[in-house]
Amino acid sequence: MNQIKKKLRRIEKIKEEICTITEMRIGSLSEQWNVCGNSNCQCKDPEKPKKHVPYYQLSYTRHRKSFSEFVSKENLNSIRKQLNNYKTFMALKDEWIDLSIEISKLRKPEKRSHKK
Repeated sequence: MNQIKKKLRRIEKIKEEICTITEMRIGSLSEQWNVCGNSNCQCKDPEKPKKHVPYYQLSYTRHRKSFSEFVSKENLNSIRKQLNNYKTFMALKDEWIDLSIEISKLRKPEKRSHKK
């Protein structure tokens, strides 16, 4: 029973941690480099092309639909924090589920096979 109490205490801590999580976003953030349409531009140099400043893109799937959004530099840190919050939430959720399964197994009476 001591193992069960320990796992239940951890679940309570997980609940507390989940309650501190603020905004969340799913997806992956990528840095894209742009090439323009000007044939005389440095980005078109055949030997040493120098692409234009990067832009950022968030890609994700929600309700079986794919989405892609541009992210401004001003919002970059906020989006990164939201992505990290989601990862934290998922890790805590998975730990909670695993602990619940372990508790269930500990509470389950042992089945003994008696062949007659």
